[in-house]
Amino acid sequence: MAMNSSQVKAQHLQQQNNMAGPGGTGWPRRNSQNSTPTTTVAEPQFPTTTGAINRIIKLYPLTNYIFGTKEPLFERDPSVPARFQRMRDEFEKIGMRRSVEGVLLVHEHGLPHVLLLQLGTTFFKLPGGELNPGEDEVEGLKRLLTETLGRLDGVKQEWHVEDIIGNWWRPNFEPPQYPYIPSHITKPKEHKRLFLVQLQDTALFGVPKNYKIVAAPLFELYDNSQGYGPIISSLPQALCSHQMVF
Repeated sequence: MAMNSSQVKAQHLQQQNNMAGPGGTGWPRRNSQNSTPTTTVAEPQFPTTTGAINRIIKLYPLTNYIFGTKEPLFERDPSVPARFQRMRDEFEKIGMRRSVEGVLLVHEHGLPHVLLLQLGTTFFKLPGGELNPGEDEVEGLKRLLTETLGRLDGVKQEWHVEDIIGNWWRPNFEPPQYPYIPSHITKPKEHKRLFLVQLQDTALFGVPKNYKIVAAPLFELYDNSQGYGPIISSLPQALCSHQMVF
């Protein structure tokens, strides 16, 4: 039966309503036979806040700190082979060695520097050392920092240990260390953890006579494992997630 123009118009409107959403507009209904799939590209969503994941570390001028001297602090082992022999002997008794080191930051000329201990002319190290069996990592680091850089006038030094910024493993009784456990190693011989230490605005440190304290700029450490070793030269990358406030 033929339809007049009013009936055709009414049928067309009914088809449009069937394709529309509940409000008469929007996406086509999926059960509509005449619907045509439609795609849109969503606008990318970005966080409205910035710097939320950055940790803040305050850096004070190097000139705020006084470095005195105290009695020499000698290593427990007279040579590198003796150190690894002791590590081998202790591994059989107490298992993997645990050690901790502190990263102490200052600034000079508006540039961040790391405080390092220098032994001789070419050897640099972070303050820290071995933990005792069962010793808490943070409390052990505070003990080691006091032994290494603690003042001599009887005033207790306050150490504010912050984030863990590095983990290094020694797979064998040998010098190489890695920031991961190699897949073929089931029993690493040493685990070393690096902690960021927030310094006070002023402090007095006691440096052992057989060491020198060195403030090394981050730009000099970067990609310089030949001069500072793989752990110290990795500090610029390890610290990049922190916001440094001068």
